[in-house]
Amino acid sequence: MLIGVLGASGDVGVASAQALLSLGLQDLRLGGRDAHNGARCLALLQQQWPEARLQWTAVDFNDTPALARFARGCDVLLNCAGPAWRVADRVAQAALNADAHYVDAAGDIQLDPALWRGRSAVLGAGLQPGLTGLLPRWLALQGFTRVLGLNSYFGLRDHFTAVAADDFLQGAVDGTSEPLAAWHNGRCSRALRRRRDVLLPCFPGPVHVLPYLNREGERLARDLRLETGQWFNVMTDGHVLKVLDQAHSLTRAEAVQRLCTASQLDLSGQPSFVTLLLQLDGLCDDQAYTRSLVVSGAGNAPLTGAMAAVTVVSVLEDEIRPGCHDAAYALPPAASLERLQRTQAIRALTLLDHPLAHLQHAEEGCL
Repeated sequence: MLIGVLGASGDVGVASAQALLSLGLQDLRLGGRDAHNGARCLALLQQQWPEARLQWTAVDFNDTPALARFARGCDVLLNCAGPAWRVADRVAQAALNADAHYVDAAGDIQLDPALWRGRSAVLGAGLQPGLTGLLPRWLALQGFTRVLGLNSYFGLRDHFTAVAADDFLQGAVDGTSEPLAAWHNGRCSRALRRRRDVLLPCFPGPVHVLPYLNREGERLARDLRLETGQWFNVMTDGHVLKVLDQAHSLTRAEAVQRLCTASQLDLSGQPSFVTLLLQLDGLCDDQAYTRSLVVSGAGNAPLTGAMAAVTVVSVLEDEIRPGCHDAAYALPPAASLERLQRTQAIRALTLLDHPLAHLQHAEEGCL
């Protein structure tokens, strides 16, 4: 099976290729715009997996003929190029024309399901959206007969690439995420407030919690039939937070550049982290029931790349039916989580039989 990875010399592309190889997929066609970075990427991967059958092709997603040549012969075309809003449906169209399945590590695009009756197109196969929707689905299967409420805290400290920064800022203005909103038997605007100096378990010191409700969360609330749902981005005090507060007054190019610089400053002398805290409240045989999940990850790119690779595996194993899907809702939760752990992008995963508040006095660095 030949897997095409577009954007393979970027952080997410390299992480996706590494995860695919670690999961046993040895035939990869890697592509990107920068031939120098491509050669370096190819040498790195070949050194780690000398038996792998790897090839590099120079390709730009804006070059339709080159993109068509890259897609030709692939069983699955995985898009890790960005920014996603600039890529739009170009790569998906190339996969369609090549009769290949399509997986997008980002991808908030509209595809015609009628065109994908014989193949699968899976979008949002990254960290967020993607893993942040899959893990609550997995947790809901851990003994609940009914789920009533969800609380989610997602935070990271990591470097922003220009592509990642551009996509992050786009998400704040394109209507996919509404600040301060929550779910109370339906979307409720301005239901919550931003809070400062909050102590959360497994986060490094006082943090800021920023409520939001995005499309992934709203669909999750409907699918799980939640009565209440609250989602929070968790941020440490620092340069990134200041840039985000100023971003509305900057041009996109200025905001992207400042966000990249700010993320490097925040990392100076500080460890990177990705942490997700989940708590589900509901019923087990008519008795009140609560379970929580604490997840620690290796970084934004490794988790995004691992999620994309796991989605490719699921497509190849015929676990995802033909048509257009979001990864968080199409992937089999248990099998996907096992594969994610095999990639080592998840550093630790702890399932708890009590609310997150019981962890409040845990030591910093508990994972």
